[in-house]
Amino acid sequence: MSHNSNQAVGSGPSTGLPRLVPQQTWRAPKKNVPQTLHDRQRVLHAVRNYVAEFNPVPPLPADELKVHADRVVAELKCDPIYRDYVGVLLNNEMWRESLAAVPYERRLLLLPKCLRVESKCPAPFDEFGLLCKQCGLCSIQDLTVEAEKLGYAVLVAEGSAIVMSLIQTGQIEAIVGVSCLSVLERAFPYMEAAAIPGVAVPLLQDDCIDTNVDLDWVWEYIHLSSDDKTRRLDLSALRDEVDSWFSPASLEIILGNGSTEAERIARQWLMRAGKRWRPFLTVAAYRALANPVNGELPADLRKVAVAVECFHKASLIHDDIEDGDEIRYGEKTLHAEHGTAVALNVGDLLIGEGYRLLATCGLSAETKSAMLRVAAEGQRELCRGQGDELGWNRKPDVLKPLQVVDIFRRKTAPAFEVALRLGALAAGQHEECAEVLGAYSTALGIAYQVRDDLSDWDGTGDSNDLDNLRPSLLLAIARDRANGENRDYLDRIWRREEAPDAERLAELCRELKADERCEHLLESYQEQAVRSLAELENASLKGLLRRTLGKIFNDVEIKGWCKEHEQEIAQKHADLPVAALA
Repeated sequence: MSHNSNQAVGSGPSTGLPRLVPQQTWRAPKKNVPQTLHDRQRVLHAVRNYVAEFNPVPPLPADELKVHADRVVAELKCDPIYRDYVGVLLNNEMWRESLAAVPYERRLLLLPKCLRVESKCPAPFDEFGLLCKQCGLCSIQDLTVEAEKLGYAVLVAEGSAIVMSLIQTGQIEAIVGVSCLSVLERAFPYMEAAAIPGVAVPLLQDDCIDTNVDLDWVWEYIHLSSDDKTRRLDLSALRDEVDSWFSPASLEIILGNGSTEAERIARQWLMRAGKRWRPFLTVAAYRALANPVNGELPADLRKVAVAVECFHKASLIHDDIEDGDEIRYGEKTLHAEHGTAVALNVGDLLIGEGYRLLATCGLSAETKSAMLRVAAEGQRELCRGQGDELGWNRKPDVLKPLQVVDIFRRKTAPAFEVALRLGALAAGQHEECAEVLGAYSTALGIAYQVRDDLSDWDGTGDSNDLDNLRPSLLLAIARDRANGENRDYLDRIWRREEAPDAERLAELCRELKADERCEHLLESYQEQAVRSLAELENASLKGLLRRTLGKIFNDVEIKGWCKEHEQEIAQKHADLPVAALA
Protein backbone atom coordinates (compact mmCIF):
# COMPACT_ATOMS: atom_id res chain seq x y z
CA MET A 1 0.00 0.00 0.00
CA SER A 2 1.05 3.58 -0.54
CA HIS A 3 2.22 5.70 2.40
CA ASN A 4 2.11 9.14 0.88
CA SER A 5 2.65 11.71 3.64
CA ASN A 6 1.47 14.44 1.28
CA GLN A 7 -1.97 12.92 0.83
CA ALA A 8 -4.56 15.64 1.27
CA VAL A 9 -7.47 15.32 3.68
CA GLY A 10 -10.56 14.17 1.81
CA SER A 11 -8.55 13.18 -1.28
CA GLY A 12 -9.83 9.61 -1.38
CA PRO A 13 -11.94 8.09 -4.16
CA SER A 14 -15.41 9.42 -4.93
CA THR A 15 -18.19 8.15 -2.73
CA GLY A 16 -20.11 5.01 -3.63
CA LEU A 17 -22.64 2.99 -1.72
CA PRO A 18 -21.01 0.31 0.45
CA ARG A 19 -21.46 -3.39 0.04
CA LEU A 20 -24.61 -4.05 2.04
CA VAL A 21 -23.98 -6.28 5.03
CA PRO A 22 -26.38 -9.13 5.85
CA GLN A 23 -29.07 -8.14 8.31
CA GLN A 24 -30.36 -10.24 11.15
CA THR A 25 -34.14 -10.33 11.35
CA TRP A 26 -34.87 -9.07 14.83
CA ARG A 27 -36.41 -11.55 17.25
CA ALA A 28 -37.00 -11.28 20.96
CA PRO A 29 -34.23 -13.02 22.94
CA LYS A 30 -35.01 -15.98 25.15
CA LYS A 31 -36.09 -15.01 28.66
CA ASN A 32 -32.80 -16.08 30.26
CA VAL A 33 -30.87 -13.60 28.06
CA PRO A 34 -30.96 -9.83 28.78
CA GLN A 35 -33.49 -8.43 26.37
CA THR A 36 -31.63 -5.49 24.80
CA LEU A 37 -28.09 -4.84 23.58
CA HIS A 38 -28.00 -1.96 26.05
CA ASP A 39 -28.56 -4.35 28.96
CA ARG A 40 -26.21 -7.03 27.62
CA GLN A 41 -23.45 -4.43 27.40
CA ARG A 42 -24.14 -3.48 31.02
CA VAL A 43 -23.70 -7.11 32.05
CA LEU A 44 -20.46 -7.38 30.06
CA HIS A 45 -19.12 -4.20 31.66
CA ALA A 46 -19.93 -5.54 35.15
CA VAL A 47 -18.32 -8.91 34.37
CA ARG A 48 -15.11 -7.29 33.16
CA ASN A 49 -14.92 -5.14 36.29
CA TYR A 50 -15.51 -8.21 38.46
CA VAL A 51 -12.79 -10.27 36.79
CA ALA A 52 -10.34 -7.37 36.96
CA GLU A 53 -11.00 -6.98 40.70
CA PHE A 54 -11.11 -10.63 41.85
CA ASN A 55 -8.98 -12.30 39.13
CA PRO A 56 -10.52 -15.81 39.16
CA VAL A 57 -8.21 -18.28 37.41
CA PRO A 58 -9.59 -20.61 34.70
CA PRO A 59 -10.52 -23.34 34.17
CA LEU A 60 -13.17 -23.22 36.89
CA PRO A 61 -15.50 -26.13 37.65
CA ALA A 62 -19.10 -25.35 36.75
CA ASP A 63 -20.20 -25.12 40.40
CA GLU A 64 -17.47 -22.62 41.24
CA LEU A 65 -18.27 -20.57 38.15
CA LYS A 66 -21.90 -20.37 39.28
CA VAL A 67 -20.78 -18.94 42.63
CA HIS A 68 -19.00 -16.09 40.83
CA ALA A 69 -21.99 -15.61 38.52
CA ASP A 70 -24.31 -15.31 41.52
CA ARG A 71 -22.08 -12.57 42.95
CA VAL A 72 -22.25 -10.58 39.72
CA VAL A 73 -26.03 -11.04 39.54
CA ALA A 74 -26.27 -9.72 43.11
CA GLU A 75 -24.10 -6.70 42.26
CA LEU A 76 -26.26 -5.90 39.24
CA LYS A 77 -29.49 -6.51 41.18
CA CYS A 78 -30.83 -8.21 38.07
CA ASP A 79 -33.09 -11.22 37.64
CA PRO A 80 -31.34 -14.48 38.73
CA ILE A 81 -32.64 -16.05 35.50
CA TYR A 82 -29.59 -14.45 33.84
CA ARG A 83 -27.08 -16.42 35.95
CA ASP A 84 -26.09 -18.85 33.18
CA TYR A 85 -25.63 -15.98 30.73
CA VAL A 86 -23.45 -14.14 33.25
CA GLY A 87 -21.46 -17.35 33.80
CA VAL A 88 -20.64 -17.62 30.10
CA LEU A 89 -19.42 -14.01 30.01
CA LEU A 90 -17.33 -14.61 33.15
CA ASN A 91 -15.71 -17.65 31.56
CA ASN A 92 -14.96 -15.60 28.42
CA GLU A 93 -13.34 -12.81 30.39
CA MET A 94 -11.20 -15.20 32.44
CA TRP A 95 -9.85 -16.76 29.23
CA ARG A 96 -9.52 -13.47 27.35
CA GLU A 97 -5.79 -12.90 27.83
CA SER A 98 -4.96 -16.55 27.21
CA LEU A 99 -6.90 -16.45 23.95
CA ALA A 100 -5.04 -13.29 22.90
CA ALA A 101 -1.71 -15.13 23.27
CA VAL A 102 -2.67 -17.99 20.92
CA PRO A 103 -1.76 -17.39 17.23
CA TYR A 104 -4.73 -17.14 14.90
CA GLU A 105 -3.63 -20.22 12.97
CA ARG A 106 -3.96 -22.33 16.13
CA ARG A 107 -7.55 -21.26 16.77
CA LEU A 108 -10.93 -22.67 15.77
CA LEU A 109 -13.98 -20.56 14.99
CA LEU A 110 -17.09 -22.62 15.65
CA LEU A 111 -20.34 -21.22 14.24
CA PRO A 112 -23.86 -22.67 14.46
CA LYS A 113 -25.72 -23.38 11.25
CA CYS A 114 -28.82 -21.72 12.72
CA LEU A 115 -27.33 -18.27 12.03
CA ARG A 116 -28.28 -18.82 8.39
CA VAL A 117 -31.55 -17.69 6.84
CA GLU A 118 -32.96 -21.19 6.74
CA SER A 119 -35.74 -20.62 4.20
CA LYS A 120 -33.28 -19.19 1.62
CA CYS A 121 -29.95 -20.86 2.45
CA PRO A 122 -28.56 -22.81 -0.57
CA ALA A 123 -25.71 -24.45 1.39
CA PRO A 124 -25.57 -28.25 1.68
CA PHE A 125 -24.25 -30.26 4.67
CA ASP A 126 -21.68 -32.99 4.96
CA GLU A 127 -20.47 -34.96 7.99
CA PHE A 128 -18.49 -31.93 9.20
CA GLY A 129 -21.24 -29.34 8.92
CA LEU A 130 -22.51 -26.58 6.64
CA LEU A 131 -20.71 -25.94 3.34
CA CYS A 132 -21.29 -22.19 2.98
CA LYS A 133 -22.09 -21.03 -0.57
CA GLN A 134 -21.27 -17.39 0.29
CA CYS A 135 -24.63 -16.14 -0.92
CA GLY A 136 -24.43 -13.05 1.30
CA LEU A 137 -27.79 -13.60 3.03
CA CYS A 138 -26.38 -14.15 6.52
CA SER A 139 -23.35 -13.32 8.65
CA ILE A 140 -21.79 -16.79 8.37
CA GLN A 141 -20.03 -15.86 5.13
CA ASP A 142 -18.44 -12.67 6.46
CA LEU A 143 -17.31 -14.28 9.72
CA THR A 144 -15.90 -17.29 7.88
CA VAL A 145 -14.02 -15.27 5.26
CA GLU A 146 -12.51 -12.92 7.84
CA ALA A 147 -11.48 -15.71 10.22
CA GLU A 148 -9.92 -17.83 7.47
CA LYS A 149 -8.04 -14.79 6.18
CA LEU A 150 -6.54 -14.40 9.65
CA GLY A 151 -5.59 -18.09 9.73
CA TYR A 152 -8.40 -19.70 11.74
CA ALA A 153 -9.86 -23.11 11.11
CA VAL A 154 -13.62 -22.60 10.73
CA LEU A 155 -16.39 -25.09 11.32
CA VAL A 156 -20.11 -24.45 10.90
CA ALA A 157 -21.60 -27.28 12.92
CA GLU A 158 -23.23 -28.22 16.22
CA GLY A 159 -22.20 -30.54 19.01
CA SER A 160 -19.56 -30.85 21.71
CA ALA A 161 -18.29 -34.18 20.35
CA ILE A 162 -16.90 -32.51 17.23
CA VAL A 163 -15.18 -29.88 19.35
CA MET A 164 -13.61 -32.52 21.58
CA SER A 165 -12.34 -34.52 18.63
CA LEU A 166 -10.70 -31.43 17.15
CA ILE A 167 -9.09 -30.57 20.48
CA GLN A 168 -7.65 -34.07 20.71
CA THR A 169 -5.78 -33.62 17.41
CA GLY A 170 -3.50 -31.15 19.18
CA GLN A 171 -3.78 -28.66 16.32
CA ILE A 172 -6.34 -26.44 18.04
CA GLU A 173 -5.15 -24.46 21.04
CA ALA A 174 -8.08 -22.03 21.45
CA ILE A 175 -11.73 -21.80 20.45
CA VAL A 176 -13.98 -18.88 19.61
CA GLY A 177 -17.53 -20.11 19.47
CA VAL A 178 -21.12 -19.02 18.98
CA SER A 179 -23.83 -21.17 20.52
CA CYS A 180 -26.99 -21.18 22.59
CA LEU A 181 -26.78 -21.43 26.36
CA SER A 182 -28.08 -25.00 26.49
CA VAL A 183 -25.33 -26.28 24.14
CA LEU A 184 -22.70 -24.27 25.99
CA GLU A 185 -23.77 -25.88 29.25
CA ARG A 186 -23.34 -29.37 27.76
CA ALA A 187 -19.98 -28.44 26.22
CA PHE A 188 -18.58 -26.89 29.39
CA PRO A 189 -17.19 -30.15 30.91
CA TYR A 190 -15.25 -30.83 27.69
CA MET A 191 -13.75 -27.35 27.76
CA GLU A 192 -12.85 -27.65 31.44
CA ALA A 193 -11.24 -31.04 30.90
CA ALA A 194 -9.19 -29.82 27.93
CA ALA A 195 -8.16 -26.63 29.80
CA ILE A 196 -7.72 -24.73 26.54
CA PRO A 197 -8.76 -21.08 26.15
CA GLY A 198 -12.31 -20.84 24.92
CA VAL A 199 -14.73 -17.95 24.59
CA ALA A 200 -18.31 -18.18 23.44
CA VAL A 201 -20.81 -15.55 22.39
CA PRO A 202 -24.29 -16.74 23.41
CA LEU A 203 -27.03 -16.87 20.81
CA LEU A 204 -30.05 -14.80 21.76
CA GLN A 205 -32.44 -17.67 21.04
CA ASP A 206 -32.16 -21.46 21.30
CA ASP A 207 -34.83 -22.68 18.86
CA CYS A 208 -32.25 -23.40 16.10
CA ILE A 209 -33.98 -21.34 13.39
CA ASP A 210 -32.82 -17.92 12.11
CA THR A 211 -31.13 -17.11 15.41
CA ASN A 212 -29.50 -13.79 16.36
CA VAL A 213 -26.19 -13.00 18.04
CA ASP A 214 -24.36 -9.84 19.12
CA LEU A 215 -22.12 -9.77 16.05
CA ASP A 216 -19.84 -7.01 17.30
CA TRP A 217 -18.83 -9.27 20.17
CA VAL A 218 -17.99 -12.10 17.77
CA TRP A 219 -15.84 -9.79 15.64
CA GLU A 220 -14.01 -8.53 18.73
CA TYR A 221 -13.11 -12.03 19.93
CA ILE A 222 -12.08 -13.17 16.45
CA HIS A 223 -9.55 -10.33 16.18
CA LEU A 224 -8.29 -10.47 19.77
CA SER A 225 -4.48 -10.55 19.68
CA SER A 226 -1.59 -10.00 22.09
CA ASP A 227 -0.03 -7.77 19.41
CA ASP A 228 -2.74 -5.24 20.24
CA LYS A 229 -1.27 -3.41 23.24
CA THR A 230 -4.53 -1.52 23.78
CA ARG A 231 -6.84 -4.54 23.97
CA ARG A 232 -7.53 -3.98 27.67
CA LEU A 233 -7.75 -0.21 27.41
CA ASP A 234 -10.88 1.17 29.07
CA LEU A 235 -12.34 3.41 26.37
CA SER A 236 -14.85 4.92 28.79
CA ALA A 237 -12.04 5.97 31.13
CA LEU A 238 -10.05 7.40 28.22
CA ARG A 239 -13.06 9.35 27.07
CA ASP A 240 -13.64 10.67 30.59
CA GLU A 241 -10.02 11.84 30.71
CA VAL A 242 -10.42 13.72 27.43
CA ASP A 243 -13.67 15.22 28.68
CA SER A 244 -11.90 16.50 31.81
CA TRP A 245 -9.66 18.68 29.63
CA PHE A 246 -12.67 20.89 28.91
CA SER A 247 -13.23 22.06 32.48
CA PRO A 248 -12.62 25.79 33.19
CA ALA A 249 -9.36 25.10 35.04
CA SER A 250 -7.97 22.77 32.36
CA LEU A 251 -8.88 25.12 29.51
CA GLU A 252 -7.10 27.97 31.27
CA ILE A 253 -3.96 25.86 31.55
CA ILE A 254 -4.14 24.71 27.93
CA LEU A 255 -5.32 27.96 26.30
CA GLY A 256 -3.81 30.44 28.73
CA ASN A 257 -5.56 33.29 30.50
CA GLY A 258 -8.61 34.57 28.61
CA SER A 259 -9.31 38.19 29.47
CA THR A 260 -11.87 39.27 26.87
CA GLU A 261 -15.59 38.74 26.56
CA ALA A 262 -15.11 36.89 23.26
CA GLU A 263 -12.73 34.44 24.94
CA ARG A 264 -15.16 33.91 27.80
CA ILE A 265 -18.00 33.06 25.40
CA ALA A 266 -15.71 30.85 23.29
CA ARG A 267 -14.60 28.83 26.30
CA GLN A 268 -18.15 28.45 27.55
CA TRP A 269 -19.06 27.12 24.12
CA LEU A 270 -16.14 24.67 24.25
CA MET A 271 -17.35 23.45 27.65
CA ARG A 272 -20.93 23.05 26.50
CA ALA A 273 -22.41 19.59 26.02
CA GLY A 274 -21.28 17.37 23.17
CA LYS A 275 -19.84 13.92 22.63
CA ARG A 276 -16.28 15.20 21.93
CA TRP A 277 -15.64 12.20 19.70
CA ARG A 278 -13.10 14.10 17.59
CA PRO A 279 -10.60 14.91 20.37
CA PHE A 280 -11.21 11.40 21.66
CA LEU A 281 -10.18 10.02 18.25
CA THR A 282 -7.01 12.12 18.32
CA VAL A 283 -6.06 10.70 21.70
CA ALA A 284 -7.05 7.14 20.71
CA ALA A 285 -4.83 7.25 17.61
CA TYR A 286 -1.92 8.59 19.64
CA ARG A 287 -2.48 6.05 22.41
CA ALA A 288 -2.44 3.13 19.97
CA LEU A 289 0.58 4.28 17.95
CA ALA A 290 2.81 5.74 20.67
CA ASN A 291 1.93 3.22 23.41
CA PRO A 292 3.04 5.66 26.15
CA VAL A 293 4.65 4.28 29.31
CA ASN A 294 2.00 3.67 31.99
CA GLY A 295 -0.54 5.14 29.57
CA GLU A 296 0.39 8.71 30.55
CA LEU A 297 -0.55 11.27 27.91
CA PRO A 298 1.79 14.23 27.29
CA ALA A 299 0.69 17.82 27.82
CA ASP A 300 1.25 18.64 24.15
CA LEU A 301 -1.36 16.04 23.18
CA ARG A 302 -3.90 17.99 25.21
CA LYS A 303 -3.19 21.04 23.08
CA VAL A 304 -3.68 19.03 19.90
CA ALA A 305 -6.93 17.47 21.15
CA VAL A 306 -8.36 20.81 22.29
CA ALA A 307 -7.38 22.32 18.91
CA VAL A 308 -9.44 19.60 17.20
CA GLU A 309 -12.47 20.49 19.34
CA CYS A 310 -11.91 24.22 18.65
CA PHE A 311 -12.16 23.56 14.91
CA HIS A 312 -15.27 21.42 15.38
CA LYS A 313 -17.11 23.80 17.71
CA ALA A 314 -16.33 26.70 15.35
CA SER A 315 -17.88 24.78 12.46
CA LEU A 316 -21.03 24.17 14.52
CA ILE A 317 -21.42 27.90 15.18
CA HIS A 318 -21.16 28.70 11.49
CA ASP A 319 -23.40 25.77 10.46
CA ASP A 320 -26.14 26.86 12.87
CA ILE A 321 -26.07 30.39 11.43
CA GLU A 322 -26.11 29.15 7.85
CA ASP A 323 -28.89 26.64 8.52
CA GLY A 324 -30.96 28.96 10.69
CA ASP A 325 -31.00 26.48 13.60
CA GLU A 326 -32.05 27.83 16.99
CA ILE A 327 -31.29 24.77 19.18
CA ARG A 328 -28.04 22.91 19.76
CA TYR A 329 -27.46 20.39 22.59
CA GLY A 330 -30.96 21.16 23.82
CA GLU A 331 -30.07 24.83 24.41
CA LYS A 332 -30.08 28.00 22.37
CA THR A 333 -27.48 28.13 19.60
CA LEU A 334 -24.75 30.71 20.07
CA HIS A 335 -26.19 33.15 17.53
CA ALA A 336 -29.67 32.79 19.05
CA GLU A 337 -28.22 33.60 22.47
CA HIS A 338 -25.69 36.33 21.62
CA GLY A 339 -26.58 37.50 18.12
CA THR A 340 -25.09 36.61 14.73
CA ALA A 341 -22.21 39.09 14.84
CA VAL A 342 -20.93 37.85 18.21
CA ALA A 343 -21.34 34.21 17.18
CA LEU A 344 -19.42 34.72 13.93
CA ASN A 345 -16.60 36.38 15.80
CA VAL A 346 -16.43 33.60 18.39
CA GLY A 347 -16.35 30.98 15.62
CA ASP A 348 -13.47 32.80 13.93
CA LEU A 349 -11.69 33.10 17.29
CA LEU A 350 -11.95 29.35 17.88
CA ILE A 351 -10.44 28.62 14.47
CA GLY A 352 -7.54 30.92 15.34
CA GLU A 353 -7.16 29.27 18.74
CA GLY A 354 -6.99 25.85 17.09
CA TYR A 355 -4.13 26.90 14.81
CA ARG A 356 -2.37 28.68 17.68
CA LEU A 357 -2.46 25.54 19.82
CA LEU A 358 -0.99 23.43 17.02
CA ALA A 359 1.71 26.00 16.29
CA THR A 360 2.79 26.36 19.93
CA CYS A 361 2.85 22.72 21.01
CA GLY A 362 6.27 21.30 21.82
CA LEU A 363 6.58 18.96 18.83
CA SER A 364 9.19 19.29 16.10
CA ALA A 365 8.89 22.05 13.50
CA GLU A 366 8.37 19.42 10.80
CA THR A 367 5.55 17.76 12.74
CA LYS A 368 3.85 21.08 13.49
CA SER A 369 4.07 22.08 9.85
CA ALA A 370 2.42 18.79 8.84
CA MET A 371 -0.30 19.28 11.47
CA LEU A 372 -1.09 22.77 10.24
CA ARG A 373 -1.34 21.49 6.70
CA VAL A 374 -3.67 18.62 7.68
CA ALA A 375 -5.91 20.98 9.67
CA ALA A 376 -6.04 23.53 6.85
CA GLU A 377 -6.88 20.89 4.24
CA GLY A 378 -9.62 19.51 6.49
CA GLN A 379 -11.17 22.92 6.99
CA ARG A 380 -11.01 23.57 3.26
CA GLU A 381 -12.75 20.29 2.42
CA LEU A 382 -15.42 20.82 5.08
CA CYS A 383 -16.20 24.29 3.72
CA ARG A 384 -16.40 22.93 0.19
CA GLY A 385 -18.94 20.36 1.33
CA GLN A 386 -20.93 22.98 3.19
CA GLY A 387 -20.68 25.18 0.10
CA ASP A 388 -22.28 22.43 -1.99
CA GLU A 389 -25.22 22.32 0.41
CA LEU A 390 -25.54 26.11 0.49
CA GLY A 391 -25.46 26.16 -3.31
CA TRP A 392 -28.26 23.61 -3.37
CA ASN A 393 -30.22 25.78 -0.92
CA ARG A 394 -30.10 28.65 -3.43
CA LYS A 395 -31.18 26.45 -6.34
CA PRO A 396 -32.91 23.41 -4.79
CA ASP A 397 -33.41 20.38 -6.99
CA VAL A 398 -33.89 16.65 -6.55
CA LEU A 399 -30.85 14.92 -5.05
CA LYS A 400 -30.10 11.24 -5.57
CA PRO A 401 -29.00 9.19 -2.54
CA LEU A 402 -25.39 9.15 -3.76
CA GLN A 403 -25.38 12.94 -4.05
CA VAL A 404 -26.60 13.26 -0.46
CA VAL A 405 -23.98 10.75 0.70
CA ASP A 406 -21.30 12.79 -1.05
CA ILE A 407 -22.39 15.91 0.82
CA PHE A 408 -22.19 13.88 4.04
CA ARG A 409 -18.68 12.76 3.11
CA ARG A 410 -17.40 16.26 2.44
CA LYS A 411 -19.16 17.89 5.42
CA THR A 412 -18.50 15.34 8.16
CA ALA A 413 -15.64 12.99 7.28
CA PRO A 414 -12.86 15.66 7.14
CA ALA A 415 -13.19 16.48 10.84
CA PHE A 416 -12.77 12.81 11.79
CA GLU A 417 -9.83 12.43 9.42
CA VAL A 418 -8.10 15.54 10.80
CA ALA A 419 -8.58 14.26 14.35
CA LEU A 420 -7.07 10.86 13.59
CA ARG A 421 -4.21 12.14 11.46
CA LEU A 422 -3.20 14.74 14.05
CA GLY A 423 -3.03 11.96 16.63
CA ALA A 424 -0.87 9.88 14.29
CA LEU A 425 1.39 12.87 13.62
CA ALA A 426 1.79 13.50 17.34
CA ALA A 427 2.82 9.84 17.72
CA GLY A 428 5.35 10.16 14.89
CA GLN A 429 3.74 7.42 12.76
CA HIS A 430 1.60 9.31 10.29
CA GLU A 431 3.06 7.96 7.05
CA GLU A 432 2.37 4.37 8.04
CA CYS A 433 -1.38 4.87 8.32
CA ALA A 434 -2.49 8.13 6.60
CA GLU A 435 -4.20 6.40 3.69
CA VAL A 436 -6.12 3.95 5.86
CA LEU A 437 -7.17 6.71 8.26
CA GLY A 438 -8.63 8.59 5.30
CA ALA A 439 -10.72 5.60 4.18
CA TYR A 440 -11.81 4.82 7.74
CA SER A 441 -12.82 8.46 8.32
CA THR A 442 -14.86 8.56 5.13
CA ALA A 443 -16.95 5.55 6.15
CA LEU A 444 -17.16 6.73 9.77
CA GLY A 445 -18.22 10.25 8.78
CA ILE A 446 -20.97 9.05 6.44
CA ALA A 447 -22.23 6.55 9.02
CA TYR A 448 -22.27 9.29 11.65
CA GLN A 449 -24.32 11.57 9.41
CA VAL A 450 -26.72 8.76 8.46
CA ARG A 451 -27.31 8.15 12.14
CA ASP A 452 -28.00 11.88 12.57
CA ASP A 453 -30.60 11.60 9.81
CA LEU A 454 -32.22 8.73 11.67
CA SER A 455 -32.11 10.54 15.03
CA ASP A 456 -33.82 13.54 13.40
CA TRP A 457 -36.39 11.10 12.03
CA ASP A 458 -37.21 9.50 15.40
CA GLY A 459 -37.24 12.81 17.25
CA THR A 460 -34.07 12.33 19.32
CA GLY A 461 -31.99 14.86 17.35
CA ASP A 462 -31.73 18.63 17.72
CA SER A 463 -33.46 19.31 14.41
CA ASN A 464 -35.29 17.55 11.60
CA ASP A 465 -33.89 17.69 8.06
CA LEU A 466 -37.25 16.51 6.70
CA ASP A 467 -39.02 19.48 8.28
CA ASN A 468 -36.27 21.94 7.39
CA LEU A 469 -35.82 20.52 3.87
CA ARG A 470 -32.08 20.11 4.04
CA PRO A 471 -30.42 17.27 2.09
CA SER A 472 -31.73 14.15 3.76
CA LEU A 473 -30.85 10.58 2.87
CA LEU A 474 -34.28 9.45 4.03
CA LEU A 475 -35.96 11.85 1.62
CA ALA A 476 -33.61 10.92 -1.24
CA ILE A 477 -34.27 7.20 -0.78
CA ALA A 478 -38.02 7.77 -0.48
CA ARG A 479 -38.03 9.78 -3.71
CA ASP A 480 -36.00 7.07 -5.49
CA ARG A 481 -38.52 4.43 -4.46
CA ALA A 482 -41.68 6.44 -5.09
CA ASN A 483 -43.87 6.26 -8.19
CA GLY A 484 -46.65 8.32 -9.74
CA GLU A 485 -48.15 11.09 -7.65
CA ASN A 486 -45.93 10.31 -4.67
CA ARG A 487 -42.80 10.84 -6.75
CA ASP A 488 -44.21 14.04 -8.23
CA TYR A 489 -45.02 15.27 -4.72
CA LEU A 490 -41.51 14.48 -3.47
CA ASP A 491 -40.00 16.22 -6.51
CA ARG A 492 -41.97 19.35 -5.63
CA ILE A 493 -40.80 19.14 -2.04
CA TRP A 494 -37.15 18.78 -3.09
CA ARG A 495 -37.49 21.81 -5.38
CA ARG A 496 -39.38 23.74 -2.66
CA GLU A 497 -42.29 24.28 -4.99
CA GLU A 498 -44.70 23.16 -2.29
CA ALA A 499 -44.74 23.61 1.48
CA PRO A 500 -43.91 20.29 3.15
CA ASP A 501 -46.50 18.35 5.09
CA ALA A 502 -44.43 16.77 7.88
CA GLU A 503 -46.95 14.01 8.58
CA ARG A 504 -47.27 13.07 4.91
CA LEU A 505 -43.48 13.04 4.45
CA ALA A 506 -43.02 10.86 7.50
CA GLU A 507 -45.75 8.49 6.34
CA LEU A 508 -44.22 8.21 2.87
CA CYS A 509 -40.80 7.43 4.33
CA ARG A 510 -42.37 4.66 6.38
CA GLU A 511 -44.43 3.25 3.52
CA LEU A 512 -41.42 3.22 1.19
CA LYS A 513 -39.21 1.77 3.97
CA ALA A 514 -36.70 4.57 3.57
CA ASP A 515 -35.99 4.36 7.31
CA GLU A 516 -35.18 0.65 7.07
CA ARG A 517 -32.91 1.29 4.10
CA CYS A 518 -31.08 3.98 6.08
CA GLU A 519 -30.65 1.59 9.03
CA HIS A 520 -29.17 -0.95 6.64
CA LEU A 521 -26.83 1.63 5.11
CA LEU A 522 -25.76 2.74 8.59
CA GLU A 523 -24.69 -0.79 9.46
CA SER A 524 -23.00 -1.18 6.08
CA TYR A 525 -20.93 2.00 6.40
CA GLN A 526 -19.85 0.92 9.87
CA GLU A 527 -18.77 -2.39 8.39
CA GLN A 528 -16.96 -0.55 5.59
CA ALA A 529 -15.03 1.39 8.23
CA VAL A 530 -13.95 -1.88 9.85
CA ARG A 531 -12.94 -3.37 6.49
CA SER A 532 -10.84 -0.30 5.67
CA LEU A 533 -8.54 -1.29 8.55
CA ALA A 534 -7.51 -4.55 6.86
CA GLU A 535 -4.29 -3.10 5.45
CA LEU A 536 -3.12 -1.62 8.74
CA GLU A 537 -0.03 -3.35 10.02
CA ASN A 538 -0.25 -1.86 13.51
CA ALA A 539 -2.42 -4.28 15.52
CA SER A 540 -2.98 -1.78 18.33
CA LEU A 541 -4.34 0.92 16.03
CA LYS A 542 -6.44 -1.62 14.14
CA GLY A 543 -7.95 -3.03 17.31
CA LEU A 544 -8.52 0.32 18.97
CA LEU A 545 -10.22 1.86 15.94
CA ARG A 546 -12.47 -1.20 15.61
CA ARG A 547 -13.51 -0.87 19.26
CA THR A 548 -13.82 2.90 18.95
CA LEU A 549 -16.39 2.44 16.20
CA GLY A 550 -18.48 0.36 18.56
CA LYS A 551 -18.04 2.97 21.27
CA ILE A 552 -19.27 5.79 19.02
CA PHE A 553 -22.33 3.96 17.71
CA ASN A 554 -23.25 1.87 20.75
CA ASP A 555 -22.19 4.10 23.62
CA VAL A 556 -23.74 3.02 26.90
CA GLU A 557 -23.73 5.08 30.08
CA ILE A 558 -23.03 2.53 32.79
CA LYS A 559 -25.16 3.10 35.88
CA GLY A 560 -27.15 0.84 38.15
CA TRP A 561 -29.24 -1.92 36.60
CA CYS A 562 -32.52 -3.05 38.05
CA LYS A 563 -35.66 -4.80 36.84
CA GLU A 564 -37.52 -1.50 36.51
CA HIS A 565 -34.78 -0.05 34.31
CA GLU A 566 -34.69 -3.24 32.23
CA GLN A 567 -38.43 -2.99 31.58
CA GLU A 568 -38.12 0.69 30.64
CA ILE A 569 -35.32 0.05 28.15
CA ALA A 570 -37.04 -3.05 26.72
CA GLN A 571 -40.20 -1.05 26.06
CA LYS A 572 -38.21 1.74 24.40
CA HIS A 573 -36.47 -0.73 22.09
CA ALA A 574 -39.73 -2.52 21.32
CA ASP A 575 -41.11 0.74 19.94
CA LEU A 576 -38.21 1.32 17.52
CA PRO A 577 -38.51 0.38 13.82
CA VAL A 578 -36.61 -2.77 12.88
CA ALA A 579 -34.42 -2.74 9.76
CA ALA A 580 -35.24 -5.45 7.23
CA LEU A 581 -33.36 -7.06 4.38
CA ALA A 582 -32.86 -4.71 1.42
